Amino acid sequence: MAALEEQLQTAARIVGESSYLIALVGAGMSKESGIPTFRGGDGLWDKHGEPPMDGYQRLLEDPESWWAQRKAAQQAAKGDELTHAIEEAQPNAGHVALAEMERRGVLKHIITQNIDNLHQEAGSTAITEIHGNRTKMRCIECMRRWTRDEFNADGSPSLNREGPPLCPDCGGLVKGDTVMFGEPIPRDALDSCFDHSQRADAVLLLGTSAVVYPAAEFPVIVYRNGGKLIEVNPQDTPLSELCSAVLRAPSGEILPALLEAVAASADS
Repeated sequence: MAALEEQLQTAARIVGESSYLIALVGAGMSKESGIPTFRGGDGLWDKHGEPPMDGYQRLLEDPESWWAQRKAAQQAAKGDELTHAIEEAQPNAGHVALAEMERRGVLKHIITQNIDNLHQEAGSTAITEIHGNRTKMRCIECMRRWTRDEFNADGSPSLNREGPPLCPDCGGLVKGDTVMFGEPIPRDALDSCFDHSQRADAVLLLGTSAVVYPAAEFPVIVYRNGGKLIEVNPQDTPLSELCSAVLRAPSGEILPALLEAVAASADS
């Protein structure tokens, strides 16, 4: 416990001294809200197998057929484990602490690999979702995004009509914002991630395995630029040895404590 407290104070000092702190968030943080991971021994793909690796290519080859199958799959999936977990999930104390850090001007930006919309529900606004957002739609041509309700009310073809939905601005094909297998990371999201990583002088690594690229590259950019890495994860990762502070605890447990430590340091 003493070692954790020492690491917490080190992390608080780094956060307090930083001028551009960002956070890289992985699936571990969503798991604390009850959303199962995909891999890791007890993940959904470990139990049920991975989805097709060419999903995006199938969409491009035959959008009408893909959307018909998608609608049928969505109806069938209403009771599945992941859909139920995401719909029931609520932001945990870690999400709330990040939103408060942003409100206080301590945290400048979140890069999240999660698609669950929990950061927004907690109150964060400065967010780049590298893998998209499950509640949104996106045009693959102009990259415009909508919530599903906004899209249906925007004068464009409804999602409930026959045939694939099209962008009311450019006529491009519209799909869910979540990045599919075989689909490139949207250029605007990727550019945002690199921009904030280049600007950062410190980064919180929260519940990320630090092995999935391109996300794993962002903290390396911060480190090579002389920035500090703070890892919050119950498990070791390939980046643990590069971190200036390592907090071996869940995000929901340690981030509120970190916020308090930063505030106490500022008041002293």
